[in-house]
Amino acid sequence: MALRPLHLLGSPALREESAPVDTVDDAVRQLVDDMFQTMDASRGVGLAANQIGITQRVAVIDAEGQRFAMINPRLVEVEGKATAEEGCLSIPDVFADVTRPERVVLEALDAEGRPFRLETGGLTARAIQHEIDHLDGILFLDHLGPVKRKMLFSRWKKEHKDDATWLKEVTAEPSASD
Repeated sequence: MALRPLHLLGSPALREESAPVDTVDDAVRQLVDDMFQTMDASRGVGLAANQIGITQRVAVIDAEGQRFAMINPRLVEVEGKATAEEGCLSIPDVFADVTRPERVVLEALDAEGRPFRLETGGLTARAIQHEIDHLDGILFLDHLGPVKRKMLFSRWKKEHKDDATWLKEVTAEPSASD
């Protein structure tokens, strides 16, 4: 397993629509393992492959006691409406209220290539939708009104004007025994 650098706002990979995975093989399983490790080290609840520069339809989730990979995910049913604060590992320190469906039914492949179906709500449903948006080249800021979106983009640009790259290295936190 390896920690991968995160692509930040401005990286072209975040706006690309990810390609479907043809075969779940060892390379895809390694990608999933790397994504879980990177997400955990970054203290996230979800991570899409394009957030580490890989434009394949692969994402991982760890929310509300549910930890899973979703390959070629698609929502087959959505219901309700809920507004909650969201943030993103690719846009650190920026948060905003986003309205999304409250309940979703997901169909995807797991890390072994087996199809699964999951009906869920709450944070898990929100994380699934957020990561599928990433796979479609959509950021959570795109769900905001134009004034709020412009304000947050402007703040981001100002705070990151000296950044030479769109990458953020991810480091593992030392364990208690270190």
